Amino acid sequence: MTGAHPAVAAVVDRVDEVFRARVQEGIAPSSVWGVFDRSGLVASDGHGDRGDGRRPDADTVYRIASCTKSVTAATLLTLVARGALDLDAPITDFVPAFGAVTLPTPDSPVPTVRMLLTMSAGFPTDDPWADRQESISDAELDEVLRGGLLFDSLPGTRFAYSNLGYALLGRVVAVVTGQPFTAAAGETVLRPLGLTDTVFSADESTGFVVTGARGHQGGWEPLPMTGPGAFSSIGGLFSTVRDLARWATHLGSAFSAAPEPGPVSPADRRLMQQAMRVVPSSVVPGSARATAYGFGLFVEQDDRFGELVSHSGGYPGFSAHMRWSVRDGLGVVAFENATQATVSAAAQQAHDLVLDAALTARTPSPSEAGTDVAGASSAVAATTRATRVAQAAVTRLLADWRDDLADAICTPNVAMDVPYDRRRRAVAQAVADVGADLGAAPVSEYSAAPSHLRWWLPGTCGRLRVEIRLAPAAAGRVQTLNVVAEPSER
Repeated sequence: MTGAHPAVAAVVDRVDEVFRARVQEGIAPSSVWGVFDRSGLVASDGHGDRGDGRRPDADTVYRIASCTKSVTAATLLTLVARGALDLDAPITDFVPAFGAVTLPTPDSPVPTVRMLLTMSAGFPTDDPWADRQESISDAELDEVLRGGLLFDSLPGTRFAYSNLGYALLGRVVAVVTGQPFTAAAGETVLRPLGLTDTVFSADESTGFVVTGARGHQGGWEPLPMTGPGAFSSIGGLFSTVRDLARWATHLGSAFSAAPEPGPVSPADRRLMQQAMRVVPSSVVPGSARATAYGFGLFVEQDDRFGELVSHSGGYPGFSAHMRWSVRDGLGVVAFENATQATVSAAAQQAHDLVLDAALTARTPSPSEAGTDVAGASSAVAATTRATRVAQAAVTRLLADWRDDLADAICTPNVAMDVPYDRRRRAVAQAVADVGADLGAAPVSEYSAAPSHLRWWLPGTCGRLRVEIRLAPAAAGRVQTLNVVAEPSER
């Protein structure tokens, strides 16, 4: 165990128990996890037997499977930044064998690099097949293409998780750079970031490499390790909890006030984490979060925690997951060495525990600068300060309503939507209904965005809810002003 972020310290035992239980229940021979914040790994532990009688730790090497896809996307974006690649170029510019593929309709576009990145090239979902293709050669992949492909949708129209698409992206990198994808990704992204334990071959690893397994007759059957090939770009990486947390921290830092420098620009890292293609609910059954795919990453929207970025990895014998909060950089990585272990479920549970603890511990005040009440980074400090200034002005207005002050604080639509005389009477009535103390500090606050704020003032028989939303102009004037009495239940 390492470190002690306040939110993590509050729930670290509960997080650890999530993964300990999985080994005890026989879900996997070993399980290892880590929690990170913007500074890097802050807590980690492991359970079970990694294969040598020892428990895994943050430096034990596992396959991370499709968590590789973010590295593939990042490598491509470095080529775009250099002017060596156009995201809207057709795949046939780089893989001539794709020219033999019959498209689903006469007017279908040839899939582009961008479509492949966002899983919208129209190919069928292909995990079971693709997971066994890693080591095939470029020539063998070309033969697959010349034999024709099936399409589940028109290229560029909808999401379907496609490993074949990311295999083709690996070829794009190889063609543009003139070297194998594995070498290009290592030289362009992994080595510059110091991710020395993240490699494409077990032979390259200097740490202890866990053997993958599958359940068989009440025990665990070891599985052979595959080597690099034409499908390495879909999921070929080996890594550690420490390294993958470092990678996730680097990606997440793009949303901080001082993004880490690196081979992929902060702007491109933010681009990777944008919702590019909606993921159908059937792909994530039971999830209450809207989900989309960016470039090599899933993006989820949670009502309480805001935007969450993640990716899972599943290979024969291995399961991996990484996820983090865009808002504050808190995240979780986890690995297990069992087929179909689905460690993503445990990682999400652990992440929710950490984020809930962080949300509970956060106690914003009107004097805060650099962090909005929902925990957004100080990259939006100027907007946040404008909202806090407006909050203070509105508080004065509610205590002593004057139309000239309202005009100075609010945009003209406020008076047009509800005339001031009606607002004045409504505010007075709401204050009286709950006996609100307009001079008291808020008892609770909520922000859906840096330009939005809702707060509650205490009263003798309830609370007063006040809500503002600023107009887009930099002056920071209030376009929405709601004041509502919330009487106590009797």
